[in-house]
Amino acid sequence: MNWNKITDIAQLENIKKESFINPILLFKHSTSCSISSMALNRLERNYDQAKVGDLKPYYLDLLSHRDISRQIAQEFSVEHQSPQAIIVTNGEAIYDASHYDISFADIAEKV
Repeated sequence: MNWNKITDIAQLENIKKESFINPILLFKHSTSCSISSMALNRLERNYDQAKVGDLKPYYLDLLSHRDISRQIAQEFSVEHQSPQAIIVTNGEAIYDASHYDISFADIAEKV
C-alpha cells in the first residue's frame, strides 16, 4: 500500500479538489495507540488497489499533526476519532469509521 503522507494543513485544500477527480481515503493514525496500530495493520493487510480503483490513500500521523486532524474534522464534518478512516468524494465525506469498525471491505463497497 502506497500511502501519501499529510504533513501540511495546506494539503487539505488540494485533497478536497482532488476528490472531485478520484475518491480519497484519509487514515488518521495515533502512533502511540495499540488499537490504531491494529486497525492500520488490518487495513494494510487487506488492501487491494484493484478492488478500489482510483482510490488514493492518505495517511496522517495525528500525534505529530493535531492541527491537521482538527481541520479534517471541521472541513469534512466528521467527529474526530483515532484511528479513523474517511472517504472523501466530490469534496464531502461519504464514509467515516473508527477503531474496530474500519474495514477494507466496507471501504471497497463505498467506492
